[in-house]
Amino acid sequence: MTDAGPRLPTPPRRSLGLKLLLVCALAFLMSIPALFVFALLLDRTHRAETVAAEVGGLMGGPQTFLGPVIAVPYSRTVSPTAPVGPEGRTTFAAPAAASSVESGVWHIFPARGRVEVASDSDVRRRSLFRVPVYEAEVRYAATFDMGRAGADAPAGAVLDWSRAEIVVGASDPRGARSDIGLAVGGRQPVALTPSLVEPRTELAPFEDARVVTAAPRGLRLFGTPLTAADRAGPTLEATGSATFSGAQRVAVLAFAGTTEAAIRGDWAHPSYNGGFLPGQQGAAAGAGEGGFAARWTVPFVARGVPVEAGSLAALGATELGVTFVEPANPYQSVSRSLKYAPMFIGLVFLAYFLFETTTGRRVHPAQYILIGLAQVIFYMLLLSIAEHTGFDLAFAIAAAATVGLISAYAGWTFESRAQGLRALAAFTFLYGLIYVLMRLEDYALLVGALASFAAIAAVMYFTRKIDWYGVTGQDSRGPL
Repeated sequence: MTDAGPRLPTPPRRSLGLKLLLVCALAFLMSIPALFVFALLLDRTHRAETVAAEVGGLMGGPQTFLGPVIAVPYSRTVSPTAPVGPEGRTTFAAPAAASSVESGVWHIFPARGRVEVASDSDVRRRSLFRVPVYEAEVRYAATFDMGRAGADAPAGAVLDWSRAEIVVGASDPRGARSDIGLAVGGRQPVALTPSLVEPRTELAPFEDARVVTAAPRGLRLFGTPLTAADRAGPTLEATGSATFSGAQRVAVLAFAGTTEAAIRGDWAHPSYNGGFLPGQQGAAAGAGEGGFAARWTVPFVARGVPVEAGSLAALGATELGVTFVEPANPYQSVSRSLKYAPMFIGLVFLAYFLFETTTGRRVHPAQYILIGLAQVIFYMLLLSIAEHTGFDLAFAIAAAATVGLISAYAGWTFESRAQGLRALAAFTFLYGLIYVLMRLEDYALLVGALASFAAIAAVMYFTRKIDWYGVTGQDSRGPL
């Protein structure tokens, strides 16, 4: 009997543990192309905002309205401050500087004010983009306490009542669709003209990411002279109305000591914002079917602005606004889905790894890369189709195409129709979960965390008998 010689050692099996680490690394690397899709999304979002600003600017843009306020020019002599020497003692030897004259406009707010805005909405289109626009009828009413008008003026100020005006304001006069009428002291309404004492005033900014304005924030003021007869009585009543067009947002300022405001319209998707939320909204405020209505009451204490002031800028923080949200805008939903891209790419890779370990058929890293690229292209399909059809239909089309492709690829890779059908069921559930996350704004994080936990638990269960080192030659794989 011949000696066959020493038996060669059996080569170790491939390490599934190393393969899992490689799959995880590939899932992380495939998240990088998703960043390029995110950059494309930002570019399309910027383009949409630019179009909205252009179209909205032609209509008047986001409008902000100011109710009747009395504006009185003033001047006062400001004496120089004497130099102060050591130990706080005034130095009299220093030469006296010349006095200067300070001038400005003193504003007297009404004790009570009311403003009502009724808007009629429409949608303007340019290319693929939609811009909500509206035409608003604005009505004002104000009651001034003339008994103490000017009582809070700066020390030494001389109010020039001969040039005093009662003014109202709008952020963009290009949107005016009629003259601004104002009836003061029971007289017949007169058409206001641009204010002579203060043609423009800047407001403290109110930031709203959903509103894009091309022009700097501010008010154009329109007024009529305040007569001696208007100042003679203890109170002064002023009422007025105007019609303006605008886009995306309408707001009013809490211009009185106590301000009552009401904004209503036929837009179905309002978003209330500004310095105060409405006390009543929807049906409680008298909204009609398919429209909106909101009411505010802002007392003097809450407003935080004195009864009289030298500037209107502080009123910017008292805006009572409504933004017309465009529900067909797909960019926010696509952006949210992209934020979950690394997690879902990883879950699909884990599913393929489970198929690989349970069938014993190896999957090359290049095949994992192809699967990852198919998932990245899903987001490109979603973005491009959503611009034409809206998010829901676009998601159905892009998800059906992607799930069908990666499920068929599973059947081709493992040469098993059963594995293809299992992949189809698993990936359909997975992409259905993505859609649910897009719709569950308040619970998206909770659902995503639970889904990730369940996926890891499933991988642990189905790989519990796998020889991760691949050195024993034993591999008791459980069924998928």
